[in-house]
Amino acid sequence: MIDGVTIRSLNKYIDERGWLCELFRHDELDKTSWPVMAYVSTTLPGVARGPHEHERQTDSFAFIGPGNFKVYLWDNRENSPTFGERQTVCAGQDAPRLVIVPPGVVHAYRNIGHEPGVVFNAPNALYAGEGRAETVDEIRHEDNPDSRFSLD
Repeated sequence: MIDGVTIRSLNKYIDERGWLCELFRHDELDKTSWPVMAYVSTTLPGVARGPHEHERQTDSFAFIGPGNFKVYLWDNRENSPTFGERQTVCAGQDAPRLVIVPPGVVHAYRNIGHEPGVVFNAPNALYAGEGRAETVDEIRHEDNPDSRFSLD
């Protein structure tokens, strides 16, 4: 496990109407991870997003389905006890998970399923800051052919 990363199984409560899944609760999150915005995205089969990292932002990804993903994490924080370590986890419809990624941890995910996959994210910082008037807090590694952050 990479120091500071939280991976928690999520429960789907199923009844005759469908299902419900609590993605996060303030009483279960460290205050530094409390969200200030949320978004949902779809990723097509075989497609990857990332790898990238943030200097200040913590991401709180919920992978609940539809779709399954392979999540890649690399600790790029020089002062971390797990600096340089790589971790992968499968998450999504078959294994609902919350993955909290702190600043300095490079992250990516690939849809390993056969249908478009849905990902929910509730970061603790606004994209591009208040009124979208600030520089985006994102260091992108996917366009660098010499990057050590490669997906298999």
